Amino acid sequence: MTIETSARKPVPWLPVPSGFAAALQLRWPGALLCGVIAMAASFISRLHGGPQLLYALLFGVAFHFLHEDTKVRPGIELCTGIVLRLGVALLGARITVAQIAALGWSTALIVVGCVLSTIFGGIWFARRLGLSTTQGLLSGAATAICGASAALAISAVLPRSREQERFTLLVVVSVTSLSTLAMLLYPLLVHALRLSPAWAGLFLGGSIHDVAQVVGAGYLMGQETGDAATIVKLFRVSMLALVVIAVSAAYRSRRAGGTPQTPQTPQRPALVPWFLWLFLLLVVLHSMHVVPDFAQPWIGDVSRGCLIVAIAALGVKTSFQMLLQTGWRPFVLLLAETFWLAAALLASILLARP
Repeated sequence: MTIETSARKPVPWLPVPSGFAAALQLRWPGALLCGVIAMAASFISRLHGGPQLLYALLFGVAFHFLHEDTKVRPGIELCTGIVLRLGVALLGARITVAQIAALGWSTALIVVGCVLSTIFGGIWFARRLGLSTTQGLLSGAATAICGASAALAISAVLPRSREQERFTLLVVVSVTSLSTLAMLLYPLLVHALRLSPAWAGLFLGGSIHDVAQVVGAGYLMGQETGDAATIVKLFRVSMLALVVIAVSAAYRSRRAGGTPQTPQTPQRPALVPWFLWLFLLLVVLHSMHVVPDFAQPWIGDVSRGCLIVAIAALGVKTSFQMLLQTGWRPFVLLLAETFWLAAALLASILLARP
């Protein structure tokens, strides 16, 4: 009796985790795993070149067998939740209102028109291919705005499901690969059409999906083209906030669905998620020159790091078998959206230039 009683008593000198310490103890194994994968992807990218996000995704998929481990799973969910949203929010530190104003009305209207037509065209293409409106919206916005970052930001406000996460992963893989291919091919097209640096920057910055590939392709054509392409690309990134707010509002009302509010019914999600408030705040602070120059590269590195960790976590949650189950239609959808965006920009440029 004495032995049983003493066995049930907690050892007094062992600390009992509570609050933040308990949450940290629960999540650090999975978060550490995703961090190590992200560091390995960054190391390989710097050593041999290539996109960090794609490496992180492929390395993460190799560790899919750990996803069901109860010690690892909470940390993976943390990386695909808070860490992902923080990485998207910190993108706001790249943008100023002055950069957007420097484009001029004609350039801004061309970019806005091509972005919106690609998003709505993605929804139309998805329906023709037998895919859902949500899949067309996600892939169209990723193609039209900023590639993998846009896909992750929009997926954060969509209803979560295993199928949705699998499709998001496929979009990230596809837009990253297409963006790398465009970085190599689009400068050749610009040279063949003899576009001026300003028009070349508009085309490269308005059609290539990811920021890094835009910078690579733009400065490959020269300093003036690179500067113009970067500003156009940042303008596209600034549209992410408006698109995410619109998507959040649409799916917020759909989730509410007119069902009566009861104590058991979860509350409606916020119209503007917290990470978008932070995104907009950083845009305002950067525009007012409150963010010091020395801090901007640091914020950019943190944002990139968070996105790489989040992609690694999404990779751990997904297997190649799951990706193959999506079939050929999503690839055709993304190819069609990429072609549409490039064709719409080229047509606008050829009509607008003297």
